Amino acid sequence: MSKRDYYEVLGVAKGASADEIKKSYRKIALQYHPDRNPGNKEAEDKFKEAAEAYEVLSNPDKRAQYDRFGHAGMGGAGGYGGGQGGMRMEDIFQNFGDIFGDDIFGSFFGGGGRQGGRRSGGTRGANLRVKLKMDYAEIANGANKKIKVKKYVGCDVCHGSGAKDKGSVQTCATCGGSGQVRRVSQTFLGQMQTVTTCPTCNGEGTQITAKCGNCKGEGRVYGEETLNLDIPAGVQEGMQLSMGGKGNAGERGGPPGDLLILIEEEKHPHLKRQDLDVIYHLHMSFPDAVLGTQVEVPTISGKAKIKIPAGTQSGKIFRLKDKGFPTFQGYDRGDQLVEVNVWSPQNLSPEEKAMMEKLKQSQNFQPGPEAKQMKEDRSFFDKIKDAFSG
Repeated sequence: MSKRDYYEVLGVAKGASADEIKKSYRKIALQYHPDRNPGNKEAEDKFKEAAEAYEVLSNPDKRAQYDRFGHAGMGGAGGYGGGQGGMRMEDIFQNFGDIFGDDIFGSFFGGGGRQGGRRSGGTRGANLRVKLKMDYAEIANGANKKIKVKKYVGCDVCHGSGAKDKGSVQTCATCGGSGQVRRVSQTFLGQMQTVTTCPTCNGEGTQITAKCGNCKGEGRVYGEETLNLDIPAGVQEGMQLSMGGKGNAGERGGPPGDLLILIEEEKHPHLKRQDLDVIYHLHMSFPDAVLGTQVEVPTISGKAKIKIPAGTQSGKIFRLKDKGFPTFQGYDRGDQLVEVNVWSPQNLSPEEKAMMEKLKQSQNFQPGPEAKQMKEDRSFFDKIKDAFSG
C-alpha cells in the first residue's frame, strides 16, 4: 500500500510553520497513543505514521528533501528508510518524548508506552552523513558500493555497557531503577503529580561504579567500519537515502544513529542528463549529413549504432527509446536524445574552396524547405567527402 503524504498525515499545509507541525503532531499522537487505545492495531499504525511524518517534517534538511522528491527521497527500498509501521515504539518515545513532556506520559498514560519511563539504554548515537559519488551507469542500473566510514563504534571490551565488568553496574539509588522521579506539588487545583527523568542516571535506571578502561565509560570508541551499500536504480543528484542503525554508536549501549547517504552524480564525458532523458550532441561532417551514414554513439550502458539518412539537417534529433534513466522505485524510463550538429570546416584548401564555390551555384544548395534534391552524380559528393576526410 502506498504511503500517504506526510502533510496530509499531520493535517497541515505544505507551507506550515515548525510550530504548526509540532502542535498538529502532538494532537494526533495524543489521540492515537497506545495507552489510550490498548490493543487497537489501527490506532498504533496511525500513531507510528504520525511519528514518521513528524520525524521528516520537523527536520529542515529532511523536509526539503521530501518536498523535492517526495517519499522516493526518503529511501524505503533495500533496507533504507523506516516505512510505515517500521518505527519502533521505544524510538518514538525516546526521540519525541519532549513533544509531550514527561508529566503528560506519567500522569495521563501511566508511562505504559515507555515502560515506566526508563530508557532502554544510554544516549542515542548521532546520525552520520556521507557523500556517495555515482556514475551514469551505476545510477541507471543500481550498484553495490563498499565504503569505509570513520565513526563511533561499540566498545568490544565492555560490549557497550561502559562498565569495567558486570559487578560495576548498580541500580540508581535516586529513582530505584525506574529512570524517573515523581514529585507532588500543591496547586490551587489540588495536588499535582509530575514525572521527570531522573537527574542522577539520566533515565537509564543504573549507574556505573567503575568505568571500562578502553572506552572510559562511554561504551563506544572512535573507529572505522566497512559498509556494503545496495543503492537502488534511479537515484538523482541531491537525493538522500537513510540506512537505519548504521550511524554513530550510542553511549553506554544506546541505540545507534542512522547513516544518511547523499547522492552525487559524476559528470559523463559525453552525455548530459535532463530529468530522465540523456542528451548527446552528435557532430557530423557536411558530406555525411548530405549523403547519409551510420554512426556509433555513446550511451549509458555502452554504445549504439544509428543510421543517419541522407539530407539530415543540423538540429535534427534522433530518439533512442528506453536508453535514459529509470524512475526511482518506478517503472518508467527515459530516452536518449541524439541532436545532430553539422560541422562546417574553417580552413579549406584551394581545391576544396573551388568545389564549394561550384556547389554554391547549385539550386540544391540554397537553404529552404522547398529546395530540390541534388541532381549531380553521387560520385561527385564522394569526392567531396574524401577531400574533407583526407
